[in-house]
Amino acid sequence: MDSFDREFVDLDGLRLSYQVAGTGDPLVFLHGGGIDEGRLSWRTVAPAFTDEFRVYVPDWPGYGESDAPEGTPTVEYYAEVLARFYEALGIDSATLVGISMGGGVALSFVFGHPDRVERLVAVDSYGLGGSVPGGRLGAAMVGVPGLLGGLWWLLRRSDRLLAAAIRGIVGPGGPTDDLLADVRAATRRPEAGEAFAAFQRHEVGLGGLRTNFLDRLPDLSVPTLFVHGERDPVVPVEWAVRAATLADAEVRVLPGVGHWSPREDADGFVRAVRPFLAA
Repeated sequence: MDSFDREFVDLDGLRLSYQVAGTGDPLVFLHGGGIDEGRLSWRTVAPAFTDEFRVYVPDWPGYGESDAPEGTPTVEYYAEVLARFYEALGIDSATLVGISMGGGVALSFVFGHPDRVERLVAVDSYGLGGSVPGGRLGAAMVGVPGLLGGLWWLLRRSDRLLAAAIRGIVGPGGPTDDLLADVRAATRRPEAGEAFAAFQRHEVGLGGLRTNFLDRLPDLSVPTLFVHGERDPVVPVEWAVRAATLADAEVRVLPGVGHWSPREDADGFVRAVRPFLAA
């Protein structure tokens, strides 16, 4: 994303970082949670769209170069931050592309502001089902005091553990050296992981995930494309296929890809998304 400019915008006291390039209608890329930030998920694919769109790549509060969140980071909170981002930059309506947590936020925003979204691309998206990865044991571990913070402390200090964590979410081909280098840089930030740990504590319970849009998907009123990795170990590909059926939407499954589609198969991702945005 060397052609992108790094900008900052004040959202009523919240300093939000974003990168921007291109001309045309607004296209906003929304990154996920965990080890992520705008540049990390989108740097290999966002430049492919700057010839047709004004492309915005924000960092959520608690990620990248943005301020920490103002309270508990939830899907609803991030959707409200997105609305404030729209207002501050004078965006009336935009196309949204969101991955994982960012996909869940994009869905939440669409349900609340359908007139402000032209098209939606939900990538390996959160919000398409209610079960917790790892089942009740995985849910219980989220609630153990200090456990999430301890895990992030270890990841920041061990390249071997960090590589193992990334191998656990990508496809069988494993992460590229380029992806590992970008992840390593992101985890070196002192506050890395804090916002996502708070998000997990709010979203994950023994009864399942708090955010589940299954019942609302039939009411999705904007043209929508679900892009999903065939080998996603975090969000089952079947959830995306089911969501597309419920929402009367399109779906594209990327063969051999895990949870990080734009970083695992950038060319395949662009080929899947470009025709949908041009339709």
